[in-house]
Amino acid sequence: MGRKRVSGLIMRAGVWHIDKVIFGRRICQSTGTSQLEEAERRLARVMEEARQAQVYGVRPSRTFEQAPAKFVLENQRKRSLDDDILQLNHLMPWIGRESLDRLHLGVLQPWIEQRQREEKAIGTINHGLKIVRRILNLAAAEWVDEQGLTWLQSPPKIRLLPDQHKRSPHPLDWEEQERLFGELPDYLGQMALFAVNTGCRDQEICSLLWDWEVSVPQLGTSVFIIPGALVKNGDERLIVLNRFAKSIVEGRRRAHPTHVFTYKGRPVGRMMTSSWKRARVKAGLTQVRVHDLKHTFGRRLRAAGVSFEDRQDLLGHRSGRITTHYSAAELSRLIVAANSVCCRDDTQAGLVVLRGSTPGWATQNSRKGHQGGFCEPDKPLKSLVSPVGIEPTTT
Repeated sequence: MGRKRVSGLIMRAGVWHIDKVIFGRRICQSTGTSQLEEAERRLARVMEEARQAQVYGVRPSRTFEQAPAKFVLENQRKRSLDDDILQLNHLMPWIGRESLDRLHLGVLQPWIEQRQREEKAIGTINHGLKIVRRILNLAAAEWVDEQGLTWLQSPPKIRLLPDQHKRSPHPLDWEEQERLFGELPDYLGQMALFAVNTGCRDQEICSLLWDWEVSVPQLGTSVFIIPGALVKNGDERLIVLNRFAKSIVEGRRRAHPTHVFTYKGRPVGRMMTSSWKRARVKAGLTQVRVHDLKHTFGRRLRAAGVSFEDRQDLLGHRSGRITTHYSAAELSRLIVAANSVCCRDDTQAGLVVLRGSTPGWATQNSRKGHQGGFCEPDKPLKSLVSPVGIEPTTT
C-alpha cells in the first residue's frame, strides 16, 4: 500500500498548494514544488511557524515573493503601478525566495550588477530599489498578521545608487526655441508651442479633449480642466490660455470632434517621436526633451516676476489651494501672468545671461508662424483681459 498523503495539500497545475486550517486560521499558499515530500516539509514548517506565533508570539518567516501580491493589491490606484509590477517581475527570480528578515543591499547586489551589465539607467535600477525599500518599510510598520505581529521586525537600509549622470533641465532661450520649432512638422510645432505657453506635460497635451474646455464669457476666453486621473500628482489641472495658446486652440477647433491635437485625423500618442528627435538634431539641440518645454515656461514666468503661488497654479504643481476654483480677479491675474511669457524683451535677459548666450538677442526678430515670442506694441498685456468680474466659485 502507498503511504497516506498529509491532509492540507492540493495539487494545482502541477504544483502542490497548502490549503489547511491551522489554529482557527485558514492558510492558502503555494509550496512552489511538484514533489510531494518537499511539499510536506513546507507544510510542516508552516504549521510549526503558526504554532510558534500562536503560543510564543514568534514572528513567522515570510519570503519576499509573498509581499508583492499584497503591495499590488493595496496600490491599485497608484499611477505608476504598471512600472512597479515590471520592476518586481525583474526582481522576483533574484530575491523572491529570500526571507524578508534576511533581505539587505548585499542580497540585492547580484541583481544590481546584472542590470548594470544590461546597461540600464541608474534611475531604472533605483526604481527597483525604491520598490523593495517601500515593501520592507510597509512589512515592518503597517502589515500585521492575525497574531498582531508585523511581517518584519525592522526594515534594513536600502541605499540608492548615486546618479551622477542624471540629466539637468534645459530651458530653451528664444533663439533655441526658434531653431527647434522651425524644424518640427506643423502638428508637432503647434503642440510644442502650446507646451511652452502653458507648461503642460507631454501626455496632458496628447490627451487634451474638447470636453475639458470651460468657457469664461466674463473674460472673453476659456480654460481647460484636466481630470486628476490623468495628471501626475492626481489633482485636477487648470490650463490657462495665453494669447499664443488660445490662438492654437482656436485654429484646431474643427480639426477633430474629441481631441484638440491630432495627426492625420488620429490622436497623438506622444510628442517624443522620431520627428522630434530628428528636429532637435537638425537644430543642434540633441539633449532637449519635451519636458524641457515645461521648464522653459516655468523659467520665463519666474523671469517675468510672476509670484511663486501663481507659478504653482500655472504649472499644475500641487499646493494647498483648490486650484480649479477661482474668482474673476484671480483668473484674470493668472491670464496676465501667462501672457507675460509671450514677451521677448529685456525683462527676461537674466535667463540668457545665466545660460551664457550671446548678448543682444532681445533685438533680434522672430519669424512669423508657430515660433511666436513677441508682444505686439499695440496690444498691451492688460488689454487682453476683461476687467469684468465674476462671483467666486463655491465648493
